[in-house]
Amino acid sequence: MDVSDSGKRSAFRKSSYSGSHNDACVEVAGDGAGLLVRDSKDPEGGTLALDPVAARRLLAMLRG
Repeated sequence: MDVSDSGKRSAFRKSSYSGSHNDACVEVAGDGAGLLVRDSKDPEGGTLALDPVAARRLLAMLRG
């Protein structure tokens, strides 16, 4: 895992589970080498970069 600003150049999309209030959601983007995650309320803040293995583990954990 790495926290960086490299994701600012990628096309982010909001989570489909953001809801109508958009008060607690994240945005994700694929950068060709894994998954980038950022806070939609602070898009200029840091970006969490996950390699493919870590991204799969995170998604599996979130899906339960």
